[in-house]
Amino acid sequence: MIPHEPSSPRPLQKLRSGDSASLLRTAVIGFGISGRVFHAPLIQADNSYLLEAIVTSQPGRAAAARKTYPDARIIATPDELFSLIDAGNLALDLIVLGTPPVNHKKLAKAALERGLHVVVDKPFVPNSSDGVELIAAAAAAGRCLTVFQNRRWDGDYLTVQQLIRDGRLGDIRTFESRFEWWMPQGFGNWRDEALVAEGGGILHDLGAHLIDQAIQLFGPVAEVYGETFRHSGHDRSDADQEAFLSLRHQSGTQSRLWMNGQAPQPGPRFHVTGSRAAYTKWSRDGQEKALSEGMLPTDSRYGIEARETWGRTGVAGSLKAEPTKRGDYPQYYKQLAEALQTGGPVPVDPQDAVAVLKVIENARATPAVREAPINHNYSRINTGSGSQTAHG
Repeated sequence: MIPHEPSSPRPLQKLRSGDSASLLRTAVIGFGISGRVFHAPLIQADNSYLLEAIVTSQPGRAAAARKTYPDARIIATPDELFSLIDAGNLALDLIVLGTPPVNHKKLAKAALERGLHVVVDKPFVPNSSDGVELIAAAAAAGRCLTVFQNRRWDGDYLTVQQLIRDGRLGDIRTFESRFEWWMPQGFGNWRDEALVAEGGGILHDLGAHLIDQAIQLFGPVAEVYGETFRHSGHDRSDADQEAFLSLRHQSGTQSRLWMNGQAPQPGPRFHVTGSRAAYTKWSRDGQEKALSEGMLPTDSRYGIEARETWGRTGVAGSLKAEPTKRGDYPQYYKQLAEALQTGGPVPVDPQDAVAVLKVIENARATPAVREAPINHNYSRINTGSGSQTAHG
């Protein structure tokens, strides 16, 4: 990575629609699922941003980026991007990292050293120490650092949040949350091949979402019990392909989280039980699918869920369809623009991502993951005292 002395970009002015001088000049590094499906479309759809550059070394992805975003510069490597910035040939305000997590720290630090604001996709970094280091680097640079936790704007999650706020379920006793699907061949990318120490595995990848949602709803975690499973896959990797966590929050609520890419029959996305009623929802939020199929975030149908996939609220024998709130991933970049304009809070505090990583680290504080079905890993960690017991 090219070293660089810190510099100060132009101050951000009040954003005015149609005024290119006030737009947030943005580069997206990485054009896999993260950059192609989420970041580039969301940035392009928000008139507070100007998508200046996309970085990808893969010819097929570069061709796709060039076709979809003809006004953006397509650049092969991060080093080339930073060289253009250093030479004064590319002016930016914001860097978005959609690369494997093992690269996040060095790329984010390189951007911060150049006086740029940074969005880092989840998982934030492979470990909490790296996260603390990046937060300190952002503070020293006087730049904004935030993590892309888009599933805070899933329609079904927003529905759960509203039901809890309105007290319609009563006192929440258990919160069950699942991300399960049937893909026995795996992703065929870093998620299957990276080591756990590099941020690989389903617990890092999807746990980053499910743990974050649980903490946002019920507060800090006092205790975590975890199980991780590896069924098959790349010889180099020790990454888990299935995981289960049980969290006891300081508030007293119990969260149970499942992540599984090899589930022949997925369970319900949410099952939330309270003292008055429960909420059960089977299907997953549809925004990722819509974006991957080319629907623009500005489409009037975007984020709206079909009635037949709504969840159900009530008690046994007296259930009713619960309308799913509209999903709103664009809200992330809207809030980020407001933060950069006004100096207000970023949409996701990176400290939240560090808290998630600490839960993951405690859940992983067990012997090395073994292949299923003969041996699995189990752990029980008290995150308050730091004591732990484990057996496998």
